[in-house]
Amino acid sequence: MTKGNINVSVENIFPLIKKFLYSDHEIFLRELISNATDATLKLKHLTSIGEAKIDYGNPKIEVKIDKETKTLRIIDQGIGMTAEEIEKYINQVAFSGAEEFLEKYKDSAKDSGIIGHFGLGFYSAFMVAEKVEIVTKSYKDEPAVRWICDGSPEYTLEETTDKTDRGTEIILHIAEDSTEFLEESRIRELLLKYNKFMPVPIKFGTKTETLPLAEDAAEDAKAETVEVDNIINNPTPAWTKAPSELSDADYKEFYHELYPMQFEEPLFNIHLNVDYPFNLTGILYFPKLTNGLNIEKDKIQLYQNQVYVTDEVKGIVPDFLMLLRGVIDSPDIPLNVSRSYLQADGAVKKISTYITKKVADKMVSLFNENREDYEKKWNDIKIVIEYGMISEDKFFDKSDKFALYLTTDGKYYLWSELEEKVKPMQTDKDGNFVILYATNSDEQHSYIQSAKDKGYEVLLLDSPIVPHLIQKLETSKDKISFARVDADHINNLIKKEDTAISKLNETEKESLKKNIEEAVNDKKFSVQVEDLESSEAPFMITQPEFMRRMKDMQATGGGGGMFGMSGFPEMYNLVVNSNSELASEILKNEDVDAKNAKIKYALDLAKLSQNLLKGKDLTDFIQRSYQQLSK
Repeated sequence: MTKGNINVSVENIFPLIKKFLYSDHEIFLRELISNATDATLKLKHLTSIGEAKIDYGNPKIEVKIDKETKTLRIIDQGIGMTAEEIEKYINQVAFSGAEEFLEKYKDSAKDSGIIGHFGLGFYSAFMVAEKVEIVTKSYKDEPAVRWICDGSPEYTLEETTDKTDRGTEIILHIAEDSTEFLEESRIRELLLKYNKFMPVPIKFGTKTETLPLAEDAAEDAKAETVEVDNIINNPTPAWTKAPSELSDADYKEFYHELYPMQFEEPLFNIHLNVDYPFNLTGILYFPKLTNGLNIEKDKIQLYQNQVYVTDEVKGIVPDFLMLLRGVIDSPDIPLNVSRSYLQADGAVKKISTYITKKVADKMVSLFNENREDYEKKWNDIKIVIEYGMISEDKFFDKSDKFALYLTTDGKYYLWSELEEKVKPMQTDKDGNFVILYATNSDEQHSYIQSAKDKGYEVLLLDSPIVPHLIQKLETSKDKISFARVDADHINNLIKKEDTAISKLNETEKESLKKNIEEAVNDKKFSVQVEDLESSEAPFMITQPEFMRRMKDMQATGGGGGMFGMSGFPEMYNLVVNSNSELASEILKNEDVDAKNAKIKYALDLAKLSQNLLKGKDLTDFIQRSYQQLSK
């Protein structure tokens, strides 16, 4: 028997592990199974190149709980270790400069992720165990050995005849404060969380399977049952296969394997596969999305060589794709990293850029392959695309090939089609292409109709990030502007050379304006008299484009706050049609009370059309309307 101390300079590592990583103590199982997987795959490689002259067979990893002895065992059939290798890889601890490490990380070890980052994966066992044993036999023709350590720097190492087959068994004597890890349900939970897609089968107990009956079995024959290994993981998940090996049904089946509580089918998927300048595989799914920007609980999962790392993928996945679901697997991302590391890492930035490009390319191909189907899905994916256009310049540069603009008539245009079919009619006298849009086709119906009457197209832009999208388009493309269809009278939104004829002279217009201002007596409304068609509404309420857009941006966390718009009062234009019969009646009427009543009633009607008549004002309006009916 050999006794010794584990690299005496790291005496304080055990309390560090316990103290700083206690909140993450569950990862010990991930680390130990990752080690078992590595040992198994190393053996596979050595047998494939002829260095290990043994039968590889069909090895598996087994996890066993024994409540009586308070032990948890992780058993593999991998490469195993000799006594010399135990000395090298366990006793010497897999890093150098221990004092420097302790000094550097004593205050921030938790955030720095010392497990894995410094090759301490095995030592995570001491977060939950008061004593750890290793019983191992190398694939080489050498005796099995047993190593025991109780969490102090002291250990024992001796040959043993207890193990005759190759591989390693880790025996954790679970500490009193960690008995949750002797519960079958807790271990199953962790295996499914971290090891669901490990590349080596993981056995956790057994299960009963019913054998099929023979074709000629009697009607009252009972099917036999058999106990089989309960393999808890899927060693060959969809992302490890080539796209040519997978059908649409396979992709959907894997989606539900990832998210068992999702009952809706994904709209489509993007299979990622790159090996230069970094390694990355994965599958991203577009779920059905509403107009809300809330990111749901089912997030993209990050793996490293099929080992689950996290679903907090900010910094790896571009922000706009955080709304998607799926898997990304890259060996170039360490198992334990701090958020600041991710944000600064060059490989991570390249991964983010690649994913953005891949998604853009997929959108182009989907549009080109089946435009009709793409249009049907647009409403469910537009929030992702629009967010990407705003936040990623390279994605925006490609978006003209797949970003759609829906009209209130249900027609879809690419940007090039807008320029070809809409621009000639909607270019103002200064040569600017004015794009009219509505955010709610019901609430803004009368304004949309006024635009259609002039032969204009009105886009329906109803996602919550529209103000930001409009700003991006206006600053990125030449001589275009967006105007919400109720921001002003249509003649003012797209100014042509035409000048309307007025029934009133300038003195009459001034008098009309003064009468209305006195009757309305509300600083929220700025009265403007316009020479419109006599058939158009006598009063119309609009809200200036800039004012409303800034408020909308502020509401979705944008630039409105910078301009102080969050504290601005509501302000509107009251457009009065000088050619309407009501305008003439107001001027002729010498009964001030009757005149004011007409003006207020017309104003209420204009407010009603803009959904601005509420509360007591609405109640009073309804009562006055009924009184008018009874006269």
